[in-house]
Amino acid sequence: MLRSLAAALLFLGLASTVTAADEPSRVFELRTYHTADAKLVDLHKRFRDHTCELLKKHGAELVGFWTPLDEKDGKSKTLIYLVAYPNREAAAATWKAFGEDPAWQKAKAESEINGRLVEKVDSVYLEPTDYSAMK
Repeated sequence: MLRSLAAALLFLGLASTVTAADEPSRVFELRTYHTADAKLVDLHKRFRDHTCELLKKHGAELVGFWTPLDEKDGKSKTLIYLVAYPNREAAAATWKAFGEDPAWQKAKAESEINGRLVEKVDSVYLEPTDYSAMK
């Protein structure tokens, strides 16, 4: 919307009142999942087969997924991923809708027949700096 406003103001010669700095930046969430012993493979499967599509369905922009290279950093027990949202409110709405989605509840229950996959989730919301290439 701000881009449309900026374009209209530019057309009218009033562009100095709206700048790129006035446009809101996306909000990022860095999530780290610490899995139960021998459950990382199952967690990857759940993300591959269900979680990614459901998160996208509910408005999350999946930026990337990683696992540590070294065992000292949790190679066999850790999944790290970055998600983007238009704003913090959209993030909250995404997680609420995702958690209430019957498809997610079914996928989670089926994937945990032999025990919980995730022991702990760390979540940090981030805002890009003014010099960040990704905004």
